[in-house]
Amino acid sequence: MALGNRYKTAPGAGTLAALVLVLVFGSPWYSDWALENTDPETAGGWWLRLLAWPHWSFDTDDSLRDVIVGDLKAILVVVLTFLFLVLLPGSQLARARGTISQFFAGWAAYIFAGGFAALLATLFLSNPSLLGAFRAAGAGASYGLFVGWIVGLASLGGWRGTR
Repeated sequence: MALGNRYKTAPGAGTLAALVLVLVFGSPWYSDWALENTDPETAGGWWLRLLAWPHWSFDTDDSLRDVIVGDLKAILVVVLTFLFLVLLPGSQLARARGTISQFFAGWAAYIFAGGFAALLATLFLSNPSLLGAFRAAGAGASYGLFVGWIVGLASLGGWRGTR
């Protein structure tokens, strides 16, 4: 009896895609590159900067609380993506592998994860406000809307069901 499943699951594949997105595009190296080398007034530059939204850093100039909140946002995006992929019924009710409902469930999970991660992380800022929380949630949901199709494609290839 094998200990592992040879098929990837939709939540597992979507979470792995979210983790790669956050690790690669949220890294300080990519974030700095995107800020220095892209024009936010073009669609491509705006999108490349948007990819760096759930950034994490090791900057010693920021306060410890701000560094932790930034890292918490990146961690929450990945964790909440998994949670929403498990909870959204579209991928669970899909009978065949690779149905379109898995794609939309993965995309929606990333939209929700981005919005809720920003909302929760804002609560830990040094001076949180309701307006700041709403703005952060909007930015997180916007990130999920324009980047979440990648997670949707990853969860599209995941397998659901029993053997």
